[in-house]
Amino acid sequence: MLVLIDTPIWSLALRRREANLNPREQRLTTELAELIQDGRAQLLGPIRQELLSGIREEATFDKVRDQLRAFDQVALNINDYEEAAHMSNQCRARGIAGSPIDFLICATAHRRNWQILTTDRDFSRYASVLPLKLYLS
Repeated sequence: MLVLIDTPIWSLALRRREANLNPREQRLTTELAELIQDGRAQLLGPIRQELLSGIREEATFDKVRDQLRAFDQVALNINDYEEAAHMSNQCRARGIAGSPIDFLICATAHRRNWQILTTDRDFSRYASVLPLKLYLS
């Protein structure tokens, strides 16, 4: 099964020094490396943008951009955006708010029957309402 990798996981692997990672974070970067090696890791355009935003040094920006270019862009369509809005409405009706990008991640993964790998606890809240498959290593 393919796995949609959320921004915090990519950030651990591409924007942080390995020596500064705690054991849990090291395990997550190892999981990401295995998913990449197996051809199962998926990347959305908005996640690519989030990862590159805020990088102050041009050389670092170029390095991260070049690493991310190794991954194909998941093609999104109108149904993904409509499903994201629907999922947002479902969660909001239950008192759970989230960002448009979070719900685009949820919709994309759900529509394609993918899992989501993230450290963002909001996704556990979304999964209490939505039919999401969170990747648990």
